[in-house]
Amino acid sequence: MPCGERVLVTRTPNRRLGSPLVKVLVVGPGAREHALVRSLLRDESVDSVFAAPGNAGIAQDLGADAVFALDSADPAQVAELARELDVDLVVVGPEGPLVAGVTDAVRDAGIACFGPSAEAAQLEGSKAFAKEVMAAANVPTAMAHICTTSEEVARAFDQFGAPYVVKDDGLAAGKGVVVTDDRDAALAHAGACLSRPGAKVIIEEYLDGPEVSLFAVTDGHTVVPLLPAQDFKRVGDGGTGPNTGGMGAYSPLPWAPWDLVDQVCERVLIPVVDEMRHRGTPFAGLLYAGLALTSRGLRVVEFNARFGDPETQVVLALLRTPLAGLLNAAATGHLDTFEPLTWDSGAAVTVVVAAANYPGVPRTGDTIHGIDAADSLDHVDVFHAGTQLGDNGEIVSSGGRVLSVTAVGADVAEARGRAYDAVALIDLPGSHHRTDIAAI
Repeated sequence: MPCGERVLVTRTPNRRLGSPLVKVLVVGPGAREHALVRSLLRDESVDSVFAAPGNAGIAQDLGADAVFALDSADPAQVAELARELDVDLVVVGPEGPLVAGVTDAVRDAGIACFGPSAEAAQLEGSKAFAKEVMAAANVPTAMAHICTTSEEVARAFDQFGAPYVVKDDGLAAGKGVVVTDDRDAALAHAGACLSRPGAKVIIEEYLDGPEVSLFAVTDGHTVVPLLPAQDFKRVGDGGTGPNTGGMGAYSPLPWAPWDLVDQVCERVLIPVVDEMRHRGTPFAGLLYAGLALTSRGLRVVEFNARFGDPETQVVLALLRTPLAGLLNAAATGHLDTFEPLTWDSGAAVTVVVAAANYPGVPRTGDTIHGIDAADSLDHVDVFHAGTQLGDNGEIVSSGGRVLSVTAVGADVAEARGRAYDAVALIDLPGSHHRTDIAAI
């Protein structure tokens, strides 16, 4: 099962003429979903795009009558909306709806859906399950202990030593991992993870070396890798402060090994997809491998069962293959006959603008100015995440990560300059952002 081919092209989009027009529903509220929406709008095979629940930016792009308020983690609500809209394809963005079984409900309604089943989404929903799958598939990853008591945690700390790596077994919105030299802080995080009945916590050896994100689209048989990216998890410059959902990203990675994608396909992605199929729970959708390039070789840090945020923003900015056909081929089991992907030959950088106090309890309700000015710059997209419309129609902050400012350039330096030029035009009281995204 070979990985898909990739072709670099100029910045002229590649259109597949004659493709049937389709209607697509994008499920989710964040910048990842906004990036998916814009990529679909630029696809000439797409007739209509709808979103649920969306955000203020998505509503501006689609029109208020194409954005629907619902509980995106309620499978019945999503399936019913997809039936009412008579869409051809549903694309599920966040992990919560996937683990809740939204994809299963949509498929049961006879509608194609991009995203894994609830069972397959346990690759992200349970880190203990992911470790089990990796062991069965002989995938390189960190040594780990799965602990259910504080005593087991302490013994694992004694074995591995500092830095201590503590991971909540379940979903934690990208903030369930603590890496620290402070044993007391590590024990406290482990205790918080174990406070729920029946909970587990994963204690791992520390992996040195840079981290890389690699997405792959798969239909459960064929694996098509996208471009590798790197995100910036810590809130502060230089990788300081607590973990966040991600403060920025860039792609491609000029410093990465030339055969990185092939290595990851052969040693990680294909074995995991094969193992999931052999278990009777095939994984079809977006398989995200978080990787560490350690002194001892490639290691898997984690799997996600969906597009990552903010890496999606930079990867889709460079993808020139029309998106709807790629996602539909995965959803309907036809990736083996899909054309090789084509890519912009340049680079993309995303800088996240976060609300005051994030990643703690963010301040919300602040009016945001300058979005239109930033979004109108050449080769720039401003994707909304934590935004909503205020009482007077103004855009106000409604979450921690508020905006993802994404720019494309001939190389990383040019893309980075454009992204920060756009960030400088945005005024959100009390906001903060990292100043060292893609400073390579």
